[in-house]
Amino acid sequence: MWKEFNNNPVGRRVGDCAVRAVSVALGVDWETAFSLIASAAYSMGDMPSSDSVWGAVLRQNGFYRKVIPNTCPECYTAEDFTDDHPHGTYVLAFGGHVATVKDGDLYDSWNSSKEVPVYYWFRKE
Repeated sequence: MWKEFNNNPVGRRVGDCAVRAVSVALGVDWETAFSLIASAAYSMGDMPSSDSVWGAVLRQNGFYRKVIPNTCPECYTAEDFTDDHPHGTYVLAFGGHVATVKDGDLYDSWNSSKEVPVYYWFRKE
């Protein structure tokens, strides 16, 4: 189930999806997530929106990356993922977009439930 979520302090909805996703996944505010990602970007010499940058922040906080099985790569949606993962915290990467699933709910500023994830991050509970 999609839950509209946008904790950007000025209400922006574009360009900060990784910050919002990390915020939900780590249980921190937008500013803290931005700071963690910006610091990682600086130390890595890369852009904050780079998958490797926000992924490094998740990895440093106990998350592991896993690829979505290739059995039906164009038909397995975020909605399917939420149905299959009713417990836990996951960050879905869609190739140009990122959103968080927490306990079966998809947190995003827009309804991305029909998007097809490429891989995801999870934390062992």
